[in-house]
Amino acid sequence: MSPEFRIPKPEARKKPEFRIPKAPTADALQSSAFGLRVSFGLRASDFGFQAQGFHARTLLGNSPPEAEGRGERERHTGVDPCSKSDLRVGWWSAPPAVRILAIRLACFLSLLHTLPAQSTPPALLQQRLSNHLAQPKFAAAAWGVKIVSLDTGNILFEHDAGKLLKPASNAKLYTTALALDRLGPDFRIRTSLLEKSRPTRTGMLQGDLVVYGRGDPSFAARFHRGAHTNLLAPLVAALRSAGVRRVAGDLVGDESFFRGPPFGSEWTWDDLQHYYGAEVSALTVEDNAVNLLVSPGPKAGAPCRIATLPATVYLGFDNRARTVEAGGWGNLSLYRPIGGNMVYVHGQLPLDSTNWVDAITVPRPALWFVTLLREELARAGIPVSGRVRAANWLDREARPEEARGLVELAFVQSPPLSELAARTLKPSQNLYAQLLLLQVGAALHSTTNLAATTEELGLGTLREFLAGAGIGRDEVLIEEGSGLSRGALLTPNASVKLLQFMNRHRHAEAFRNALPIAGVDGTLRKRMKATAAFENARAKTGTLRYVNTLSGYVTTKADERLVFSLMLNNYDGNDARADLDAIVVMLAELEARSKP
Repeated sequence: MSPEFRIPKPEARKKPEFRIPKAPTADALQSSAFGLRVSFGLRASDFGFQAQGFHARTLLGNSPPEAEGRGERERHTGVDPCSKSDLRVGWWSAPPAVRILAIRLACFLSLLHTLPAQSTPPALLQQRLSNHLAQPKFAAAAWGVKIVSLDTGNILFEHDAGKLLKPASNAKLYTTALALDRLGPDFRIRTSLLEKSRPTRTGMLQGDLVVYGRGDPSFAARFHRGAHTNLLAPLVAALRSAGVRRVAGDLVGDESFFRGPPFGSEWTWDDLQHYYGAEVSALTVEDNAVNLLVSPGPKAGAPCRIATLPATVYLGFDNRARTVEAGGWGNLSLYRPIGGNMVYVHGQLPLDSTNWVDAITVPRPALWFVTLLREELARAGIPVSGRVRAANWLDREARPEEARGLVELAFVQSPPLSELAARTLKPSQNLYAQLLLLQVGAALHSTTNLAATTEELGLGTLREFLAGAGIGRDEVLIEEGSGLSRGALLTPNASVKLLQFMNRHRHAEAFRNALPIAGVDGTLRKRMKATAAFENARAKTGTLRYVNTLSGYVTTKADERLVFSLMLNNYDGNDARADLDAIVVMLAELEARSKP
């Protein structure tokens, strides 16, 4: 059997409590705990009493329909329903045997209602959710919602679940699931050091040294506890172990493993200088972006100071930002023309301001990779006499002879795919998600259909995977791997089906572990703290302009596992995330299980 997972549910604190059930009449008493209707043929008047504050039907019946399905049932701790102190005098006119029977019966039925409810979470949950979505502030927005029990398959709630909506980064759920399914959680990506001749006895490599990448994203600070130094040390160590002490030729960054443009389809031009729109390359280092720290100069009127992490001369800076007097207004902007290495910095910072932090992408990542590698080799005492250059798939097609005769001298491998998946989903890393899609396309179709891009091949495999998961082709219209595309569309139905499928999948645990945990890590680390969803819900966020989504798993207080997909489009409110989180918290607080 394929493994299923259960999301750990925080243990609820137990408090002394007393529940006061309510009932229609004493003529027909119902016990919802056992699903039995018990008719006694008795009337309240037969007992000759009426309670003050609560009457006979309060003691002897069920909760009213509008109270069912609440996250937490009403509690009453101040009154003992079996006490005689608040009863009218007429009570004492009843025969003693009738009074005793009534008291015992009332207490017995009250105890029945303290047992776990077995009914389906009914109208109240659905009404609360409907009211939430129908708030006036959402009048011009579009909601798509679906909530299903993993344990019973029951649909707890749905609203326009078949409508195509923009998913933003919820698209990463599909890419990551595909990679785990096709490649497996133990898959590792290999980066090779190639050459045409073996090093001499003195360690001299006479020809070019080619670094052949296959899309390993792990040459980055996030894989090295935030350190921006020695990221390429594994390659340096591998080269030294192969006996190389000097390279007489060029250092070549070969990114030809992927065919196609360096951006995902439908990415917009104004995203491309920002870290979330970094160029995609089979040779990736530092997420193909440079971190910037800009600080005020020594005095008003002086240029601001600019530092980069990692330190590099690959980018140039035209610094037009100035320092102003303490207490002044501060703001900066960056502009790097597409394909250019010059970054223009405008704006001002006051003397008393702290560092302004941002990031800027680099063009031609493969060239930047070997530029940094050459610097690191030099520090390790392995100089490169030639120049640094890059080769992509078009270069290899135009000059195939340059790649003939290359043999592997050494290699390094990435962490396992299970870790790459977590590094993709938890921080919602666009570059990594696109690299996973390309990895599938390249690994499974490396020698077929040379007219197609690697992205197109990966998307073809995605469609095959989704068909196997029971998801219709018209339910998922994804054009690239990250969700950055404004043209991507999918339905809440599709996301719920995907999450259900991955719950049964042989790699269910790796998929679950890759998701952000509410209040703990990733893009959910600051959300849903101090709620029933804390350390409970595992879900993928999605954010674009006017788009907010959240899809994943949560366990209720009744220990029922739910899967949900929440999609909000065409909404400009600042509270969108809180509105999504409120729904997940409602689900986590449910105390009633759905009916099998």
